[in-house]
Amino acid sequence: MSVARVTEITASGKSIEKAIEEGIERASDTLKNVEHVWVSDIKARVKNGKINDYYVTMKVTFVLTD
Repeated sequence: MSVARVTEITASGKSIEKAIEEGIERASDTLKNVEHVWVSDIKARVKNGKINDYYVTMKVTFVLTD
């Protein structure tokens, strides 16, 4: 039997995909056994009428170990 935990993080990047990748990479540096990510929110910062950055809020699931 395994037990998992969910934590919520926010990451940014120049594209939505890059923001997700950056968030997963950073979470994996700290959390062991990251298995799933659910993107729950996407936002963008606008500067001079153009999108400057994307922000994603993700729920990261990781399996707890002994």
